[in-house]
Amino acid sequence: MERTKNKKIIVICVAATTALLIACMLIGYFTLKSAYPRPYRSEVQASQVSESLVYAVAKAESGFREGAESGAGAIGLMQLMPATAEFICRKERIPFAFERLKEGAYNIRLGSAYLKYLLNRFENEDTALAAYNAGEGTVREWLKREELSCDGKSLTHIPFEETENYVKKVKKFRKIYQFFYDKT
Repeated sequence: MERTKNKKIIVICVAATTALLIACMLIGYFTLKSAYPRPYRSEVQASQVSESLVYAVAKAESGFREGAESGAGAIGLMQLMPATAEFICRKERIPFAFERLKEGAYNIRLGSAYLKYLLNRFENEDTALAAYNAGEGTVREWLKREELSCDGKSLTHIPFEETENYVKKVKKFRKIYQFFYDKT
């Protein structure tokens, strides 16, 4: 009788512990997932750039703060320099409006278009990400240096620690976005 009672208590304790563990895991999963939002999906999808890449760049650039401004003058979710935003607007035939750069939908549309432009200009995604951070001209100069590029098309070494860390951060965020949202 006593042995049967102890077995029931053990079974109840194991079941309760398992249920608690599963609940904690689910709470953790959904809490972490909420830290990786996907705002302005229609603009991102229209860009024809990988959603996980666009969102990873936005998270790395601004943490999704629409009004973010860097000390260098970059603005909004995708941290666009006004001259870069104006350039991409001319290229894509989008009306340029400086005062709209803090609007999330407008900024992510321009930032996604600029990212697509860089992905088309550089053969290697990491090199395109380096250009998004350090500037296209800077990366083109790096590609001319044998110690940084063995083929003149992709970087084997990034000489700016900030840019190297940026590329690593975007790639980490992209993996997390892919884990939560990519169904393939």
